[in-house]
Amino acid sequence: MIVTTTNSIEGFKIDRYIGLVTGEVIAGVNLFKDIGAGLRNLFGGRSQGYENELQTARESAQKELVERAEKLGADAVVGVDLDYEVLGQGDMLMVSVTGTAVTLSYGGQA
Repeated sequence: MIVTTTNSIEGFKIDRYIGLVTGEVIAGVNLFKDIGAGLRNLFGGRSQGYENELQTARESAQKELVERAEKLGADAVVGVDLDYEVLGQGDMLMVSVTGTAVTLSYGGQA
């Protein structure tokens, strides 16, 4: 499955626009990661715990997007947009991935 932020895929023609597909993940942030991030904020540096949590959430949301597109019979998802949102008192992270499921054939541009 091709997943791209562009609206076309080089070497392929979009035959059919199936519709909007999404993947969403809401992840809680661990207390110990919060403490470590707070210390890094104070002294400088990167928060590996938050970065890992963000990467895991993004990958899960993208996987969900692909699974939903496959169920619709799509070959690709174009125009993908990633959004990040902090929920609650900053203890929840939402990652949403949205795009358009399409079918493709070889040759030409969309």
